[in-house]
Amino acid sequence: MADTNDLFAKSGRAAPAAPVAMVQLIVFKLGGEEYGIRIEQVKEVTVTPEVARMPKTPPFIKGIANLRGDIIAIVDLEERFMLAPAGRPLPEKSFTVAVEAADFVLGLVVREVPRPLTLPLAQIEPAPEFVQDGSQRDKYLEGIAKLPDGTIIIVLDMNKLLLPAELLKLSQAKVA
Repeated sequence: MADTNDLFAKSGRAAPAAPVAMVQLIVFKLGGEEYGIRIEQVKEVTVTPEVARMPKTPPFIKGIANLRGDIIAIVDLEERFMLAPAGRPLPEKSFTVAVEAADFVLGLVVREVPRPLTLPLAQIEPAPEFVQDGSQRDKYLEGIAKLPDGTIIIVLDMNKLLLPAELLKLSQAKVA
């Protein structure tokens, strides 16, 4: 049986191009830089609900909130990534990106409305080892997306954002 590409070559026509793998991100700013999360990890984007502070949690965990009947932890990634001083209050108006990772849902506080972006998967390159936090066993950067206009978007892997010890503290605080 003849190969499909051989048939196109004999006919003088070019073989159809293979489909380009695409990825959809939700993009937001943290500390002046753009970050993205794969859209399949995003449950919803909403105005930040009222947040109740929880004891025994790291300063970047602002507390918990009721999001449509689910109690979720609200995380300030600018503090988590040390882009802002620890312990600062939430702004009067912010947005929460509710993300699903492994077996938990987190609310990520962002100060501007996030935007969707679709790009070829090939534009996301693995993050260099030296930009990852060396103290963490699991790295939370999926990669770096380079857009044709020169913009760089840091793509996060939500399944690795919090360390196991941080997750344990969070689950203990919710039970207490």
